[in-house]
Amino acid sequence: MKHWNIKVTGKVQGVFFRASTKAVADQLGVKGFVKNLSDGSVYIEAEGDEFALESLLEFCGEGPEKAEVDQVDYEESTDLKGFRNFEVIKKNK
Repeated sequence: MKHWNIKVTGKVQGVFFRASTKAVADQLGVKGFVKNLSDGSVYIEAEGDEFALESLLEFCGEGPEKAEVDQVDYEESTDLKGFRNFEVIKKNK
């Protein structure tokens, strides 16, 4: 089990990026969350096995149909949070 922090930049808000990410994560069995950041990017914290996380990262590089992804950055964290599911966070808390 690994924990990755992922940041996706480009035209990634208002194009169903979060909902699509949740659908892919659910399919892959990845747990965590996705949210929009105030700088126009999308931030994801994801936990799962390496294959599932790499598959999610691959999706992030493409995004849904109307997205225009410029860059995907990620870092592995040693801080496992034990998420129970994958959720879309609608507002910055």
